[in-house]
Amino acid sequence: MKKFFYLVISLIVLSSCSEYQKVLKASGEGATKEKFTLGESLYNEGKYAKANRLFGQIVPEYRGKPQAQKLMYLYAMTFYKMKDYYISAYRFEQFTKSYPKSEKLEETAFLSARSYYMLSPVYTKDQTETKDAVEKIQGFINMFPDSEYLEEANKLVKELEYKLEQKAFHIAKQYFEIAPGFTRDYTSAIKSFDNFLFDFPGSKLREEALFYRLDASYKQAVNSYERITSREEGIVQLRKQRLETTKEYSDSFLQSYKESKYLEDVNEIAKVVDEELKKYSEKS
Repeated sequence: MKKFFYLVISLIVLSSCSEYQKVLKASGEGATKEKFTLGESLYNEGKYAKANRLFGQIVPEYRGKPQAQKLMYLYAMTFYKMKDYYISAYRFEQFTKSYPKSEKLEETAFLSARSYYMLSPVYTKDQTETKDAVEKIQGFINMFPDSEYLEEANKLVKELEYKLEQKAFHIAKQYFEIAPGFTRDYTSAIKSFDNFLFDFPGSKLREEALFYRLDASYKQAVNSYERITSREEGIVQLRKQRLETTKEYSDSFLQSYKESKYLEDVNEIAKVVDEELKKYSEKS
């Protein structure tokens, strides 16, 4: 009985494959409609790759015809279901431009934007595609402020923006990394963290960024040579100037984060800086 069951299943599968190949290779009168019908059936069964091949053959035949809208929607969806997000983004975008009055407009506009979201790489890589995705999703939100997809769209934007924050923070923190033949670049680190804090004022990484900026400033100051630089307002001792900047950073940190996990380190930095600055007071 079991063998008979498997035999029947095998025959059905072979018959199905045979029918698909026959329709795929068909040409002439009636073949186009047959491919559309079978393609839609395969799509509904979740056989997106096969449906995609059939739809791809008949797209040119349906241009300007009443069923073109349905075909283009299904064709775009096959790419999305197959996770070919580069093409699905393009196809959905083309759909919205071609059929601005379609009942599928909101859905396809969202799926186009979501396709861009799916193309966003991990934060350690180049974030050009992440920026594109933020722009596309924000464009969707602006176009459909009352959309049923609004909650998800806002969530996607937050995820992407956090990824951009992570990237900016990662770049700044890299200046602390020591590779063979290289030393820490404290000046660039301070500048990068300044930029980060300006660009992302409400970031979850703000506390950490403030600490690393302080740490970079402190290490730069204590390792500075006792030399002078000429400025219009007079002669300034570089090391003292950097210590004073570090004190400003430590005071600012302590005012903002009184229960920080970095509190012990910050207090130690503040103590050393005060002692060093005291020496300059005693000299004058």
